[in-house]
Amino acid sequence: MAKVGTFDYAFGNDDVFVVCELPDNVTAAAIGLAIGASGLVAIRTIVLLTPEEIDAAAAKHAEYHGPGQ
Repeated sequence: MAKVGTFDYAFGNDDVFVVCELPDNVTAAAIGLAIGASGLVAIRTIVLLTPEEIDAAAAKHAEYHGPGQ
């Protein structure tokens, strides 16, 4: 079930910011696709992570080599 946390208007390139709590990323994508398909608005989705998710990510080993390294 989707739950709207905040709905705020803003000045600048983005006119509205909506923070929603959704069950998963697939649901977020489905909602974004439905809104975007209307052609009435442009939408950008940003996934926010909880502190626990960041801790879990920090505990994982990810190896990175920059370009040319």
